[in-house]
This record gives sequence, C-alpha cells and structure tokens, in this order.
Amino acid sequence: METAAETGSTFGLLTDLVADGGVVVLSGAGLSTESGIPDYRGESGRKRQARPMTYQTFVGSVAARRRYWARSHLGWRHITGALPNAGHRAVAELQRRGLVAGIITQNVDGLHQAAGASDVVELHGGLDRVRCLSCGERSPRHVLHRRLAAANLGWDSAAGEINPDGDADLDDDLIESFTIVDCRGCGGVLKPDVIFFGENVPRVRVQECYAMTGRAALLLVLGSSLTVMSGYRFVRHAAELAIPIAIVNQGPTRGDAQAMVTLDAPLGPTLGALAAQLCPAT
Repeated sequence: METAAETGSTFGLLTDLVADGGVVVLSGAGLSTESGIPDYRGESGRKRQARPMTYQTFVGSVAARRRYWARSHLGWRHITGALPNAGHRAVAELQRRGLVAGIITQNVDGLHQAAGASDVVELHGGLDRVRCLSCGERSPRHVLHRRLAAANLGWDSAAGEINPDGDADLDDDLIESFTIVDCRGCGGVLKPDVIFFGENVPRVRVQECYAMTGRAALLLVLGSSLTVMSGYRFVRHAAELAIPIAIVNQGPTRGDAQAMVTLDAPLGPTLGALAAQLCPAT
C-alpha cells in the first residue's frame, strides 16, 4: 500500500499528464458505485450471488425473458433515479475545459451524459433504450416501462439487490406472474439496447473506440478492473502505440502492468480534486 506521500506524488503525476490534454477516458462500473449503482467485480459485486443474464439464455427462453423483464422492471426505477456523482461531474468539466478529448464508457447507466458530458461512446449500449430483435426498431425505455406497468396492474414488489445491468433480485412466484410485451410494430422480441454477456459489441463501435484511443495523448481508465477483454483491448492498443496509460480504480486491475500511473483511490473525491486543480472556478 502506498504511503500518503507516495499517493500525493502519484496524484501529482496524474495531474501533470491530464493537464497536457488529449485525454481519452475509459470508464467502468466503479465510477458509478458512488451513485448507488453496484459493480460486478468490486466490493459491492462480491456481496451478490446473482449471475448476469447472458444473450444466449435471453433469446433462447420465454421464461428467461420473463425473469429478466420482471426484475428489470423494478430495477429500472433505481437506475433511472440515480444521479451523477463527483466523478462524472469532474469528467464532464475536464471535457468542457478541452482536456478530455473523448469518453468511452463500459457503463449503461447514462450518468456521463446526465453530468453534461457529450459525444460519449457507450461501448455496451444504454439501458434507456430498447431494441426489437426482429425489425431492429429502437424505442425509449420509458415507453416500455409504461407498457409493462399497464400489462401488470396490481403487480408490484420492493426491489432486492440491484445489479449493474438494471435488474433486481426477485422471488420466483412474482416472476411467474409477470406479463411481458412484444414489439408493437412487428410482434418481435424486445431486448434492452445493451450488450449482454456472451454478445459481441458491434464492429463499427469497436473500431470507433480503437480510433479514439489511437488519437489519445493519454488513456485514462476510471473505475474498471479491465477483467473483460471488451475494455481491456483498448489498454492493450494504447500500450502497443506507446500511448501513456493512467488508471484510477479501487483495487488492482488487469492493466496495471501497462500503466504509467496507477492510483488506488475513491473515484469521486480523486477526480473532484483533479478537476478542482485543473479547472479552477472563474
């Protein structure tokens, strides 16, 4: 563990790197935990037993889709009610000041945008949208939420543990009594517009992130363990191009050996202090 002096020295180096601009942010679930949204692999993730829904399970079973939508119908209230924290606001401010040139997020909660960030590439999609697997039509999640509420009058429950993908732990008997709805246009299966485990990120989106990473003066990883290759590949890409990498995360990450700077610290206070130093009030 670093001493206070070592942590201060690391923070100073991070500040100097970000001050040069051209920063591309790669954010993960750890950035949103201070907004009340748990992650899969951090401290909040280790306390849960639930396994995330896979794409193959979702498309292969009506019962699985009923389970997902019943749990998600409750969990969505929690996700949509979450507010950006100091970390999200700091990233948005650094972008407004011209220091952050791009944002790639593995999160599906929309909190970067809610904090005022623009041109955010949502690597794994967004929970605020729904897609039909047959006709491809995308629609706002709040529209589906109203349809599900209307189809399940009198059905309600207090949500249990909330997962990062927006679903909530729920008893089996409540799940079995839940009614799901299909696409109003073609009757096809509706799926949240997010990448499930076992599903591939669209190639065009991946190439956009590779290109953004390749133009970076610094790749700044925030709140990601980089366990999944989906995000880690951009760290590898930056390393291959000799682009400096800095990581702020609570706990070790898969990319630590490739980073110039690693800081094990809470995201909100750390990024808030970084923005306060680089973006003084005028």
